[in-house]
Amino acid sequence: MTENIDVVVIGGGYAGVMAANRLMQRDDVTVTLVNPRPTFVHRIRLHQLATGSDGAVVAYEDVLHQGVRLVTDTVTRIDTAGRRTTLAGGTTIGYDYLVYAVGSGSADPRVPGAAEFAHPIATLEEAERLRSVLDAEPGEPAVTVVGGGTLGIEVAGELAEAGRAVTLVCGEVLGPYLHPRVRRSVAKRLTGLGVTVLEGPDTKVTAVTRDAVRLGGGRELPSRVTVWTTGFGVPDLAARSGLSTDALGRLLTDETLTSVDDVRIVAAGDSAAPSDLPLRMSCQSAGPLGAHAADTVLNRIAGRLPADISVGFFGLCVSVGRRAATVQLASKDDHAKRFAIGGRLALKVKESSYAGLLKHLSDEARKPGSHTWPFKDGKRRQLVEAKRGEAAATAERAA
Repeated sequence: MTENIDVVVIGGGYAGVMAANRLMQRDDVTVTLVNPRPTFVHRIRLHQLATGSDGAVVAYEDVLHQGVRLVTDTVTRIDTAGRRTTLAGGTTIGYDYLVYAVGSGSADPRVPGAAEFAHPIATLEEAERLRSVLDAEPGEPAVTVVGGGTLGIEVAGELAEAGRAVTLVCGEVLGPYLHPRVRRSVAKRLTGLGVTVLEGPDTKVTAVTRDAVRLGGGRELPSRVTVWTTGFGVPDLAARSGLSTDALGRLLTDETLTSVDDVRIVAAGDSAAPSDLPLRMSCQSAGPLGAHAADTVLNRIAGRLPADISVGFFGLCVSVGRRAATVQLASKDDHAKRFAIGGRLALKVKESSYAGLLKHLSDEARKPGSHTWPFKDGKRRQLVEAKRGEAAATAERAA
């Protein structure tokens, strides 16, 4: 009789759900998914939930294989020696293999007053709190959005389209990922919606108060509601459990996504740092990394060598309000090109991405092992080899 193999997946986001579904290819594998919430958070819709234009919660029955056991709790520690996870509720769950997919959240802003008076938006609870704050403000109070990345652009666009007076404080440049040509187009659209866009070194936020935002250039902006969209952090579970992490706290792995400390632990999504060269935190990489993590576990169970990752990107989709979007095209190794898609086609691509991400998960739940990702990064191996060469040279000089 074949011995049953227990796999615990920590984290029920895009990467964790993809991994859990894909692991169901084998009848002798029991998969337990541990997640703090009983529902799936469609994270790329959180800005819409916060602004009241849409929802971001999906039932797990719609995206998770029916054979996966869902445990609503938080893992507080991983006992690598005993192969057990300790939950906040006091119970433990043993594993033969563990998929570490804890995702990311808001980073500590480290700006005086930001933790007390600014509203982050990286998690469901944060987005719901911000929505309550916005709903409670009478009239059209001044809203300041801090952070000129994709999330900041999308939040600012949605709020302005809803009639709010919005200032977007970028700190440096608007949309740092965007090609300059594409950046100008996005800035024009934001301005057309009535958003005041502040760029440059003097726009770095130095303090946040209850009613204002102070900038490095000495300027003070009135702000009844301050939205904080800059920076992402990861849970410190790996570090607290004695596992090696990068400077941000992501689990250090090899190119198969296997922990450098423990062959039984595999990482996926925003919390993975393969070869200390992590991919961009995004839903684009989360699904493929989740699938690859599952494949690594399945290969080890079958006694086969797991493959190295090869996850490429197609670009970046950013909405600017509900009636416009831009698709920034990129090389597969994630460098922005000067080309972009705009107009109705871009809006269609952006809108289809919302449903498409859920469809990837539900298709994998229906037919485990079916998910494929057409974008491959052929240059990553060169980067990894170069990094290894630098490390070897540094070690030789130190000796």
